[in-house]
Amino acid sequence: MKNRKKRTNVDQQLSRTNEKLSIRNGIATTVILNISNNYFALFAISVLGVTNYQVGLMSSLPQFIGMFAMILGSFILNQLNEKKKFTAYSFLFTRIFLLLMFFVMYLPAEYRGWVFVLLVGLMNLPGSFANLSWQSFIGDLIPDQRRNSFFSERNRVLTIVGMIATFLIGIMLQQFQADSHLPFQFLFLVGFVVGIIEVYYLLKHKEPKREKIKEGRKVIFGWHVFKHKPFVYFLICGLFFNFAWQMAWSLFSIYQIKYALATGLWISLFAVANQIAQIASFKWWGKMADKHSNAKMLILVALGMGSAPFLTILSTNLYYLVAVNAFSGLFVSGTVLLLFNQLLEVTTEDNRSICISNYNILLAIIAFIAPQFGVFLLETWGMTTAMTLSSILRSGSAIFFIGLFLYLKSKKSLENQQKGFVV
Repeated sequence: MKNRKKRTNVDQQLSRTNEKLSIRNGIATTVILNISNNYFALFAISVLGVTNYQVGLMSSLPQFIGMFAMILGSFILNQLNEKKKFTAYSFLFTRIFLLLMFFVMYLPAEYRGWVFVLLVGLMNLPGSFANLSWQSFIGDLIPDQRRNSFFSERNRVLTIVGMIATFLIGIMLQQFQADSHLPFQFLFLVGFVVGIIEVYYLLKHKEPKREKIKEGRKVIFGWHVFKHKPFVYFLICGLFFNFAWQMAWSLFSIYQIKYALATGLWISLFAVANQIAQIASFKWWGKMADKHSNAKMLILVALGMGSAPFLTILSTNLYYLVAVNAFSGLFVSGTVLLLFNQLLEVTTEDNRSICISNYNILLAIIAFIAPQFGVFLLETWGMTTAMTLSSILRSGSAIFFIGLFLYLKSKKSLENQQKGFVV
């Protein structure tokens, strides 16, 4: 009994240490994303003068490359007894691409746009390794009962940091001409430096040692996980929702910059408004998920996310668009928190890495097709039709989540009955 209690205390202390390190690592990641990735589209359109097609490629090409990276990454990940170093070095190689982007402006003008698009795409090769391994790594470190409360708090803190970083960058960009490349080069360089700090905190995580993986468990793609019904049902729901969600990503950037003529400051204000709403709602989503389940709350998320594209195209007034971004942020927080937690919920410790690998591989395929489909609709039928269809599909995904909720509810009820018979 004493040994069990001592082991429990050690596990709890280890978990608390990892939670603190995860938040610090996440702060660095958030700073990088908010000072660099968030401004890729603005840099490409305002400074490099890329076309709508190239803007679409900036969303879809990373996913196309990521699709193959996920397959390779899933093979590598399932051979590893420890995931920390692989995760950390994957993030490091991802941040090196920011350093390469610094030098884009020194190329001949006719090549800059395409080189930048290719760098954004290729960056997702190590980026996919990083995302895949981090999800599996952190899923192993955080106990089931701590996930909703920890991730809601972690996301809240990171969103506050992101909001501050974005606001400061917006003010900085306002001091330069819209087509000036200097502030963007500065952001890329700072992003790389912060990436070193990001990797440092990843390596500080305490990863418990695991037994050596048996030969029979070394699976490359893991087709057997598709026999696990909870995962399959979530997969159908998640992929449909992500298609509807991501088909509008390029459209939002094009609408805000080309239609509403937003400057760097306004782009920052859109992001800040969205992040403030996320900060205000993260904890609420976590509490509601604990009370009602992730699947049930995803129904509300789908309906809320469905309103964003339609509301956006009602006006090009920049103040109005700030308000729309604030409203959509209330549901973005739920999307980020609940989708990931639901994925972890429908997996087990034995199949988690393979399930996450397969989910991300299929998600990469969807993420490649969706933005291109959105730009196709834009070029063929115009912005109004493209955004309206995205709203309809996003809202329609609520039907899938209703089915998932009912299935998981009935499954849990059956399991409880069987436990009762055993007792």
